[in-house]
Amino acid sequence: MEERPYKLLLVAVSDGVCTLTLNRPERRNAIGAPMVNELLYALEDAHADPEVRSVVITGAGQAFCAGGDFSQMTGGDDAAALPPKGDYKDLLLALLNTTKPIIARVNGHAMGGGLGLVAACTFAVASQEAKLGTPEINVGLFPYMIMAVLERVVSRRRLTEMFLSGERLSAEAAAAVGLINRAVPAEELDAAVQHYTSMIASKSPKTIELGLRAMRDSESLTLENKLPLLSERLLETLATEDAQEGLMAFLQKRKPEWKGR
Repeated sequence: MEERPYKLLLVAVSDGVCTLTLNRPERRNAIGAPMVNELLYALEDAHADPEVRSVVITGAGQAFCAGGDFSQMTGGDDAAALPPKGDYKDLLLALLNTTKPIIARVNGHAMGGGLGLVAACTFAVASQEAKLGTPEINVGLFPYMIMAVLERVVSRRRLTEMFLSGERLSAEAAAAVGLINRAVPAEELDAAVQHYTSMIASKSPKTIELGLRAMRDSESLTLENKLPLLSERLLETLATEDAQEGLMAFLQKRKPEWKGR
């Protein structure tokens, strides 16, 4: 991956996993325009790198992301030396439209805009010490931007209660309502993340790419339009080298050797 002059983000690639660490622990990794911009660059680079199979997003220090940093909304002193690529809505769309699975490693509290990141990721695992919530109502605001991603994973009735109460859910409660996949003891968080990265690494990268793209492209379609599109994508996948290898390996009772083609 390309080295960039990041100021608010730590980027590391190892064994096919690109880890993006929000690096403002003194501000509980509050997210503003500069951090959003750096994340957009890092995600683009990760998707362009054929060696990267999955992406992990986490936070430095005790928090995952405390939410929006209003002092940074227009750039501020921490603005990185990178041309503007987009804003928070573009970041959410980049996470949702990914063709490489993205895992939120929720090491600590995820509030407001930070919770939006969690909900937009492909998978999310959280330490049992983490709290997740939408406290905007308590200061006279409303979580407008993250509503679009939260309503994809939480029922409307439960989501309305969260928005109007400003409650902070425990990790276990967040798992129960579908905000995250798992809540685990802090000492098991890395193992839980590795469960997903290893699972992804064992599958065909081409099939994952095509499958995630099909999920994205068909999401807003009616059933009448969705089924023909998915039928086309099935034929496209069957024509790949990986699908042919997978079927042959199954018949020969051996482990497939994926080529990513």
